Amino acid sequence: MNFWQIAFISRWVTSEQLRIVVKTDANPFGEITPEQYKEITKQDFETQAKA
Repeated sequence: MNFWQIAFISRWVTSEQLRIVVKTDANPFGEITPEQYKEITKQDFETQAKA
């Protein structure tokens, strides 16, 4: 998680780009948990439901 935290603080990635590395049922190979996403971005991680 430290890498992603540094990347976000340094503005190498946006919160939208960081969503790609969150581990979910749809993305079992993610690198961070939804809780870590919230810790890094201070935003809740919500999966986008397809209509």
